[in-house]
Amino acid sequence: MPDTPARPDPLLPTEPGGNLGLLGLGSNVGERREHLRAAVDALPAAGVQVLAASSVYDTDPVGEVLDQPSFLNACLRVRTTLAPLELLDAVKRLERELGRGGGDVRHGPRAIDIDILLLGDVELQEERMTLPHDQLLSRRFVLIPALELDFELRAPDGRRLSDALAALSLEEGVRWAGPPLTVPSA
Repeated sequence: MPDTPARPDPLLPTEPGGNLGLLGLGSNVGERREHLRAAVDALPAAGVQVLAASSVYDTDPVGEVLDQPSFLNACLRVRTTLAPLELLDAVKRLERELGRGGGDVRHGPRAIDIDILLLGDVELQEERMTLPHDQLLSRRFVLIPALELDFELRAPDGRRLSDALAALSLEEGVRWAGPPLTVPSA
């Protein structure tokens, strides 16, 4: 019987130099742009190389809590050798260090939110995380900055992010609010 190639372990990086990924940043408390900037600056020490940053967008709240200030959102193109759950632990630790409380209401006001949207071609269903992010294809505030970084982006299953954006209602307000965040030099 011929050997079947083993499927790569989704908990390990699949690329020798690390996986390319896409992170989403958000803040709607205090100096919102400064909170995003602090996250970008802190990621390299957490094992995440920031390759590019999108412009910053002012966005309407969505989800479970709509009565709150608007968010600033951006996306980052990154590279990391961290496995998905290690990366999740690293960004959750950064969120706490940068002022996000552990008792924050889901979808409520927060100083910083860092979401792992894509990590290479990894598809993962774990109790603690899903890759690609389960709301990647349904949120304008994610798709617009993500497509600014790479208009040809696709989910691991081949779905084009640009097609997902075209299918969404224009009701979710997303407004350009400033130039890209500065990427730390390597």
